[in-house]
Amino acid sequence: TLTPTPPPSPQRPDQEVTWSWGHWPRSALDRAEAMAPPLPLPLPLAASTPLLHGEFGSYPARGSRFALTLTPQALHIQRLRPKPEARPRGGLVLLAEVSGCCTLRSRSPSDSAAYLCIYTYPRGRRGARRRATRTFQADGAATYEENRAEAQRWATTLTCLLRGLPLPGDGEISPELLPKPPRLLLLVNPFGGRGLAWQWCKNHVLPMIAEAGLSFNLIRTERQNHARELVQGLCLSEWGGIVTVSGDGLLYEVGQECPPLSSEPWCLEAGSGIRSCTLQVLNGLLDRPDWEEAVKTPVGILPCGSGNALAGAVNQHGGFEQALGLDLLLNCSLLLCRGSHHPLDLLSVTLASGARCFSFLSVAWGFVSDVDIQSERFRALGSARFTLGTVMGLATLHTYRGRLSYLPATVESASPTPAHGLPRAKSELTLGPAPAPPVAHSPLHRSVSDLPLPLPQPSLTSPGSPEPLPILSLNGGGPELVGDWGGAGDVPLSPDPLLLSPPGSPKAALLSPIAEGNQEMPASSGPLPPAPDTPLANSTCGLADHLLPPLGSPLPPGWVTLEGDFVLILAISPSHLGADLVAAPHARFDDGLVHLCWVRSGISRAALLRLFLAMERGNHFSQGCPQLGYASVRAFRLEPLTSRGVLTVDGEQVEYGPLQAQLHPGLGTLIAGPPGSPVQEP
Repeated sequence: TLTPTPPPSPQRPDQEVTWSWGHWPRSALDRAEAMAPPLPLPLPLAASTPLLHGEFGSYPARGSRFALTLTPQALHIQRLRPKPEARPRGGLVLLAEVSGCCTLRSRSPSDSAAYLCIYTYPRGRRGARRRATRTFQADGAATYEENRAEAQRWATTLTCLLRGLPLPGDGEISPELLPKPPRLLLLVNPFGGRGLAWQWCKNHVLPMIAEAGLSFNLIRTERQNHARELVQGLCLSEWGGIVTVSGDGLLYEVGQECPPLSSEPWCLEAGSGIRSCTLQVLNGLLDRPDWEEAVKTPVGILPCGSGNALAGAVNQHGGFEQALGLDLLLNCSLLLCRGSHHPLDLLSVTLASGARCFSFLSVAWGFVSDVDIQSERFRALGSARFTLGTVMGLATLHTYRGRLSYLPATVESASPTPAHGLPRAKSELTLGPAPAPPVAHSPLHRSVSDLPLPLPQPSLTSPGSPEPLPILSLNGGGPELVGDWGGAGDVPLSPDPLLLSPPGSPKAALLSPIAEGNQEMPASSGPLPPAPDTPLANSTCGLADHLLPPLGSPLPPGWVTLEGDFVLILAISPSHLGADLVAAPHARFDDGLVHLCWVRSGISRAALLRLFLAMERGNHFSQGCPQLGYASVRAFRLEPLTSRGVLTVDGEQVEYGPLQAQLHPGLGTLIAGPPGSPVQEP
């Protein structure tokens, strides 16, 4: 039976504003209405409230029968025959680990059953995610039409839960309730993760997106600022989001050729590489004449690079445990399939020359930027380059004289006082964030940044395969899967023709290509090191920084100024500095705060190392380090008083000299998935 789902509860002021794939606004008025607090409504159903319950057979058919119960958080599976299980293995499928579902039918005319297929990515015994499909046979009625209606009812309800769509309080549950799936533009840096980005995208990301019933086109970038140029010329009304498949650090390949792409219609051959792809996309949106509307285009990130800070924050927001490499990519892909959007704070950074760019992550000076940039020459070492860069940085630890000024935030609620206060001078007395819950300690070489490592996974056939295998998706085309329907004597299944996309909607990965290409290019031997003085393109956005006077002018009253010798200064907006570095444990994507951290001179090498190791667990503020300072601010100015040093914006090296920045709360939109509590294994 189906239990009606009441509307969502009223939004509290401290809750994040979200909307789902099913309801992504297009106009400014729609967004204003979506972000406005709703009227008081009844509370939602509890996570354990049953929505559907029924009996299904198994596939391949072996005589087993199962009782399925669907709740807002999980699918509960209990074996009925041949022998009920007291403690069933695999009896709980968490919706947080489900990418999508579909209904299938047998190719045998005499089979009146319909089939419900669910794609899941549970954790194995060693903690790594693995792909698994669960297929159930709806055979309770005498005719195929009745069994198909039952399978469709389950598939539609499950899809509504995954996408955050409301279920009708009364009336029939049918596929017509599902809106047209959004169309995503994927921008891939083929050299991310030592060249693994393209393979991971083809073998893991694209199949999962298609399993969710999402339509997509894919472009591989070819040069510096290519992503920025692409988004400046897009007709944004045709896209439901722009997703970068890369890292957020320095990924710059000059003059390198790419391995050839296949001739799939969803893929555009564009060339070699990209540097800080997400940074380019956001700045490209803000450079458009319609920037006020364009910047609200949802932007997502799938981590395939060496610096995956934003992905680490998305992973934590989704309730997953800390992850690296392929596990982090799969977690973020699952959240992308869920499709919830969240406002994203952006930082407007003005450089010494007057050029301006927008940051979604951080501004760094000192030890952090030194290790980030100087380790680029050791990229051939893989993840070990960060170990070497950290050792070299500690061995030649530098201090930099400078002046740091900031405008304190009026509300400090996002930064509660830690158990052990931080000793500071009176002018530096601010509140430090509380430590995050403990997580597993990881090796030192991953404490600066992580580089994804290859893990063995079953191969999935990409779209366009000549083999006539079923397209497994509820709302359109999807990946063709090899080996899912094994077993001697099994009757092959085919997709239900009535569950294809509505007329006029794009088929996932099969229709509406941007361009086609099959250009054969020799494989590259590897990327070259980045150019040391490559500048960021200047932003022409008309958004005013009303809190900042011109750079070089006196600061208005209310600002705090610190001058002295610093080991590092870091201004960060989200919680993570790397996939396993939690620099601001209680930061949120839309908290309206810049989290400003600094370490003064006088700290020992051992103490600095302990700080970064503690940052992996997010409890570095409780170490009692007297040189560590923190403030939550709305704007800041950094003036280096030495002639040497490196400044970075989102891992991108910028011109050296004074700079200032102001936060613009909720200016962008991030595809981050629904917020969740930590995933518990069944």
